[in-house]
Amino acid sequence: MKTTNEIKEMVKQKYSEIALQDPALNASSCCGSGSCSTEVYNIMSDEYNHLEGYNPDADLKLGCGIPTEFAKIKKGDTVIDLGSGAGNDCFVARHETGESGKVIGIDFTEAMIDRARENAEKLGFNNVEFRLGDIEKIPVTANVANVVVSNCVMNLVPDKPKAFSEVFRILKPGGHFSISDIVLTGDLPERIKNAAEMYAGCVASAIQKEDYLAIISNAGFSNITLQKEKPIIIPDDILKDYLNAEEIVIYKSNPCIIFSITVYAEKPDACCSPGCC
Repeated sequence: MKTTNEIKEMVKQKYSEIALQDPALNASSCCGSGSCSTEVYNIMSDEYNHLEGYNPDADLKLGCGIPTEFAKIKKGDTVIDLGSGAGNDCFVARHETGESGKVIGIDFTEAMIDRARENAEKLGFNNVEFRLGDIEKIPVTANVANVVVSNCVMNLVPDKPKAFSEVFRILKPGGHFSISDIVLTGDLPERIKNAAEMYAGCVASAIQKEDYLAIISNAGFSNITLQKEKPIIIPDDILKDYLNAEEIVIYKSNPCIIFSITVYAEKPDACCSPGCC
């Protein structure tokens, strides 16, 4: 069992490599970089090119959904993207919030922050900023955001209850989030769960769907809603790196247990007077 620090360093190293390489290479992993099939890329990642504000230079093909499409962002909103990468969701959010709003991207990989800042500078955006920071201790003051988004990142955080408590803290009362992530509805084979590549690839780190939703509820959120759900199929050319032929047959004989979900939830409005809640 890896320690929390070992997990964070492993993920940071992997995503630093992705940030520094040609984006075209990211089409070959479960969630980006690696030696996996492009079939996984096609299944895990959704296409952003139909959205206003989309910038191909910022799209490293690392997501498992399109949270900004469901995030109900309004003009003038302050939006925070957790695990912002090269800025893909930030730039889509910026289109929605307009020049009167503000977008803050948070990432704990310096190479990603550098790449995102370069992209923002090329686009000439002065209301999009990127901050180096850990999602378990977000470098933002309380009650700042109208909307929080995140794409296939929260499942990589070792302390998920702490991460969602931080989301609750930074949201304004009445604010909401839309987060895409990978969850499970059954058990993964141990060799997949213990594989570093599959961890950084957003699969081995996933927890049970009901546990994920319970963490959100326990953090204090209300109106928890699944906005989208789709099964994730791991193709044979990836499975063979972790399982033998007999194990692959057994694994594939079971119903799909890996899903991408986009979940929405709200931070309740603050009480206006004693007894109003």
